[in-house]
Amino acid sequence: MKIILKVLIVAGALWVSTQLVDGITVNTGSAAKQAGTLIAVALIFGLVNAVLKPIIKTIGCAFYVLTLGLFALVVNAALLLLTSWVADKVDLPFHVDGFVAAFWGALIVGVISWVLNMILGDD
Repeated sequence: MKIILKVLIVAGALWVSTQLVDGITVNTGSAAKQAGTLIAVALIFGLVNAVLKPIIKTIGCAFYVLTLGLFALVVNAALLLLTSWVADKVDLPFHVDGFVAAFWGALIVGVISWVLNMILGDD
C-alpha cells in the first residue's frame, strides 16, 4: 500500500513540475489521460531510480563528497531526462525539454518526495 501511495505522490509531484516548469509537458486531451500518463511516468521514474541511482552513487561517490551532495541534483536531472526518453519510447506523451527543465523538475520532485518520506517513513 505504501508503494502505491508513493507512486501517486511522485505522479502528483510530476504534475506540479509540469505546472511550474516551462520545459516539462504532458500532451494529452483529458484530465484522466493526463493522470494515467503521470502515473505511468512515475512508475518509470521509480524504476529508473531504483536501478541506476545506486550504481551512479557507487561510481560517482567522489563527486558526491567533493560537492557536498550537490552532485545529486545533477544526477536526478539526468535521471528525469532518461525517464522522458523512456516515456517517449513507450509512446507516453511526457516530455522534458533539456537539462535546465529537468534540473528544476527533479528538484521539485525531490523536495516533494523528501516531504513524503518524512511523513510516511522510508522503506
